[in-house]
Amino acid sequence: MEKLTIALDWTPNTNHAGLFLAQQQGLYAAAGLDVVLLSPESEAYATTPARRLLAGEADLAVASSETVLSYRTATTPVEVTAVAALLQDDTSAIAVLAASGIERPAHLDGQVYASYQARFEDRIVQQLIRNDGGQGTLRLAYPPKLTIWDSLLTGQVAATWIFQGWEGAQAHLAGVALRTFALGDYSIPYGYTPVLVSTNELLARKKESLTKFLHVTGRGYQLAAADVGAATQLLAQTGLAAFADTAFIGASLTLLQPHFLTESGEWGCMQLGKWQAFVQWLVAQGLLVPTTYTDPEKLFVNL
Repeated sequence: MEKLTIALDWTPNTNHAGLFLAQQQGLYAAAGLDVVLLSPESEAYATTPARRLLAGEADLAVASSETVLSYRTATTPVEVTAVAALLQDDTSAIAVLAASGIERPAHLDGQVYASYQARFEDRIVQQLIRNDGGQGTLRLAYPPKLTIWDSLLTGQVAATWIFQGWEGAQAHLAGVALRTFALGDYSIPYGYTPVLVSTNELLARKKESLTKFLHVTGRGYQLAAADVGAATQLLAQTGLAAFADTAFIGASLTLLQPHFLTESGEWGCMQLGKWQAFVQWLVAQGLLVPTTYTDPEKLFVNL
């Protein structure tokens, strides 16, 4: 059995459904892989998944497109490369409570936004406001990452970035009305998120096992896309508290089901055009200086 460690980007959730289904169904073991899914929950997100990857604690990390670009444009560039898109479409959005009276991004001027401190995050949200006619005068707060969602629900902050298939589903089932602003609706061509990333060194050294892992993981996501009810019950059988509420997990998977696979039923595949659009937008906004390390053709690979 070859051991592979995957650093998750958040506590276990339905974005990770295919990973946990492949593990629960014994697909990894049948392929000769001992897969460890490492949650940041154990240390309250003290270390990002990408840092775990670069520290040698993981072979793959779940991250965002910005993570790839951030490391490649560091003072000492690091060749972090995306190898699979967990979702084919962006299901994230900037969220506010419907009761807040904030009806559009421009109304976020002067409001408090809870940030996850990703490199481009704050500037992206400020530009979202400007694209809607506002000034972008956002007030930024940086609470502990695992408390951000509760800080929105309790009114401590006015807005934050959520995944509509997770926090959005939680709010719906709890009877909490949200208003959400998707970046694509305001001329921001946001990239793939989340993605699985690795380093070029690991991709060269462990290409066979990583390719096998991605193929098996794809089967897990195909299970999730094929039958939401069955996938919900299987996730509950993992014994993880995050998957215990089957009503919620079923609702979440129903929202995500159309986004797991390509139209031809493949998982993980990425298109050059989507990477190009996001990189070009970041360059146009002055958020990114193009270098050989930010060539979109080198930012990802479909193994």
